[in-house]
Amino acid sequence: MAIVWLVLGIALVGAELLTLDLVLVMIGVAALAAGGAALLGAGLTVQLLVLAGVSTVGLLGVRPTVKRHLTTGPDLAQGSDRLVGRPATVVETVSETAGQVRLDGELWRARPYAGLADIPAGTAVSVAAITGVTLFVYPHQELT
Repeated sequence: MAIVWLVLGIALVGAELLTLDLVLVMIGVAALAAGGAALLGAGLTVQLLVLAGVSTVGLLGVRPTVKRHLTTGPDLAQGSDRLVGRPATVVETVSETAGQVRLDGELWRARPYAGLADIPAGTAVSVAAITGVTLFVYPHQELT
């Protein structure tokens, strides 16, 4: 009977590669545990109890935790949002009507953030927000 559990366990773990849902692998591990019980001389009833117990623990206890760790990660800004907070240098005075900054070697249209005064060329700034292709910036000393 141990061979049957071993084959079933390996087949289920292998089938998990097709679904990637972590259900078959939990049942496969339970089948391997039942095979271990069979090797130790346990009867069919005990083997089935081991299968049920390990499956339950795996599906209700282990699977949700593993799945959460595999599907969530750090909250990474994507697209233009990744520019917020980045430092830049004013290349052309930034006013309500004109201005450019250099950010990572690229020129960007810029405007002062939240009605701040004009920002002269050469000033170190940070990006507060972005709308379309326009960066809204503020001088570093404005942070304090």
